[in-house]
Amino acid sequence: MKWPWTRKPETRAENDPSWAALIPSGTTAGLPVSPGNAETISTVFSCVQSIAETIGGLPLLVYRQEANGDRARAPDYPLYRVLHDQPNERQTALEFREQLTAHVLLWGNAYAQIHADAAGNVTGLEPIHPRNVTVLQLPSGRIRYDVADPQTGQVRPLLADEVLHLKDRTDNGIVGKSRIQVAREMLGGVLAAQEHGNRAWANGARLSGVLQTPSVMTDESIGRLRDSWNAQFAGSGNSGKTAILENGLQYQQLSMSNEDAQWLQSRQFSVEEVCRIFRVPPVLVADLRHANFSNSVEMNRWFVTHTLRRWLTMWEEGCERALLGPIARTRYFIEHNTEGLLRGDPKGRADFYKEGIGDGWLLRSEVRRLENLPTIEGIDHDGQQEAA
Repeated sequence: MKWPWTRKPETRAENDPSWAALIPSGTTAGLPVSPGNAETISTVFSCVQSIAETIGGLPLLVYRQEANGDRARAPDYPLYRVLHDQPNERQTALEFREQLTAHVLLWGNAYAQIHADAAGNVTGLEPIHPRNVTVLQLPSGRIRYDVADPQTGQVRPLLADEVLHLKDRTDNGIVGKSRIQVAREMLGGVLAAQEHGNRAWANGARLSGVLQTPSVMTDESIGRLRDSWNAQFAGSGNSGKTAILENGLQYQQLSMSNEDAQWLQSRQFSVEEVCRIFRVPPVLVADLRHANFSNSVEMNRWFVTHTLRRWLTMWEEGCERALLGPIARTRYFIEHNTEGLLRGDPKGRADFYKEGIGDGWLLRSEVRRLENLPTIEGIDHDGQQEAA
């Protein structure tokens, strides 16, 4: 007997962002943590932007493998325009890939609906916010994406071949893990420290002091004095005003306590902690305490090699798997152009080019093309004659 009697129930993918990352998780610090409020931490926002802006700004190109083993750009292939120029009517390629990269960094997953023509050629990519997606594993083992309309709540199902799904590290091969949720305890502490600082500033631009008087004051007079003082001098808008004290009142400013000093140190330490989550060198989020010119250059190279490589590969392999069919993958492939990131300083590039030309594995015309300089006819022939 067929369905419904033998049908297995659908199962929700483990760590599905619609349940885990979407619901703010409580922490021992007492504050819930979600991708939304995590971005209010300046270091989180800076780390996400450092990666997302860089990925979005790199050209993502479709190449064709030639019969002789060479490769060439394939601007005539329909997917080239979608990835390089405009994936949909509302976004440029930079905006689209910056958005999806940020989604993966914060939510662990990024989704885009694939639009194709009658011939199966991809004609557009429409981003879907992770909060609106539920991932289901069907009895057949296939994956279905239930997409909820944020306005009406109506759900429309999409099959795996209709969705470009980019993932952070995954434990089940279906959905990625949100770094925000993995590090929620640490981020909850950062949010609590941030709230503590905001409250301190709301009470005045400086740390609190005490009013002293030799007279005995009633509760009523204490209340009037407190209200009068707060109205005139509390809050950042009243910072710098001069207080006139009468009837023997004296104001004694309190110096910074050990607790406040530790709070400042914890704020500095939290920058390093957040950078560890996203594997971003602190110098790239304007933490210059240990930076100088030489190690800043090396940190930029480290950023490309150890931070960006994972995300670049995610985009390239994810797009090839979702947007190229089995036959197309035998001839076409997708790759970023990272030459601009690895250019280095002028002297280093000059030495590199000189060595390549001298050893014969680089042509002068290729150097000019890499440096975006105009072509000079015969420059390679003239160079060979000089070498002879």
